[in-house]
Amino acid sequence: MTVPGIEWPRLVEWMGRNVPDAGEPLSVSLISGGRSNLTYLVEARERRLVLRRPPLGHVLPTAHDMRREWRVISALAPTPVPVPEPVAFCGDEDVIGAPFYLMGHVPGTAMRTREELGDPPPERVRRLSERLAEVLAAIHAVDYREVGLGDFGRPEGYMTRQLDRWCQQWERSKTADLPEYDRLVRRLRDRLPAEAPGTLVHGDYRLDNTLVRVGDLEILAVVDWEMSTLGDPLADLGLTLTYWHSRGDDERAGIPVAGDATLTPGFLDAAEFAEHYAKASGREITDLGFYVAFGNFKLAVIIEGIHARFRQGKTVGEGFDRIGAAVPTLIARAHRTLDQV
Repeated sequence: MTVPGIEWPRLVEWMGRNVPDAGEPLSVSLISGGRSNLTYLVEARERRLVLRRPPLGHVLPTAHDMRREWRVISALAPTPVPVPEPVAFCGDEDVIGAPFYLMGHVPGTAMRTREELGDPPPERVRRLSERLAEVLAAIHAVDYREVGLGDFGRPEGYMTRQLDRWCQQWERSKTADLPEYDRLVRRLRDRLPAEAPGTLVHGDYRLDNTLVRVGDLEILAVVDWEMSTLGDPLADLGLTLTYWHSRGDDERAGIPVAGDATLTPGFLDAAEFAEHYAKASGREITDLGFYVAFGNFKLAVIIEGIHARFRQGKTVGEGFDRIGAAVPTLIARAHRTLDQV
C-alpha cells in the first residue's frame, strides 16, 4: 500500500505492539493534507482511527508539533471542550518518517462551504454558529493548570512574542519582499494591547476545524490543535473573525481558506458572533479590531509558508497554485482594519 507520508508496513507493526485492541490494520487513506498537518483514516479490524503527522517538506520551527497536539487533546478529554479520544502517540520518526499520533474517529464532518452545510433550517444554522462561539468560550474557560497544562506556554508577553514569532516565520518562508508587510509589522508593534490574563488558546479556531454531525449540526469535536498554547484569548477570536465570510465582501472569496459556510442563511454575522462570544465568556472585546488585524497578518504568514511548500513541490492535495495571491490581500485587509480602530 502506497500513501504519501505513510510507511505502511512499519505502521502496521507499530500498531500491533502499541494499539492491539484496534485489531489488524487493514487500510490507510488521506483525509486532508498539504496546508497543515496531514490527516489519515486508518481502518482496523475492530475500529476506525485517525492519524495525524506533520506536512511533507518545508516545516517551520515550532510548527506542526505532534506532541503538543497530543498533549492538549489528552488534557481536554475530561473537560467540557469536545475533542477526539486520544489513543496513542509515537515520537519515533523511524516508524513513518515523522512523529504522529492516533485518535478515535469522530463521525462528524469538517464543513467549509455552504454546499457542505446543505440546506438546514435557519434556526438550526443559527444555533450552530452560537455553539461555535460557546465552544471557543469553553476553551478559554479551561483551568489550564488544573488539567496539567500549566507549563504549556507563557501567557505573559504573549502578543509581543506572537508578533516576533510570526515575523521570524515570515523571514524563513517569504518568496518575495513586500513593503506593505514591513509597514504592517510597524503598525502592529506600535499598537500592541495591554497585557491580558492568559488562557488556553486554540490558535486556529474556525468552523472547519470542528467536526459537525450532519443532521442536527452538533459540534462533536474541535480538532487541529497544532498551534495551541497559553495566551491572549482575544487573539483566538480575532483570527476566527479573519476567516469569516460576510455578505458583500467579495474580496474575501479570493482567500482560499475556511470556505463560505458562514454565508449560510441563519449564520450569525461577524459582529453577532463576537457579541455572543462576549456573552458566553463574560469577556470585554473593546479592542477587537487590533486582534482582527493581527489575525490577517498571522494568516498571511501561514499562507506564505504554504505557498513556499507548494513552490518546492511538497504539498499534498489540490488548489495550491493560486494560494500565494492571498498574501498581499490579507496584508491590505489588516491595514484597513487598523485604519478603522
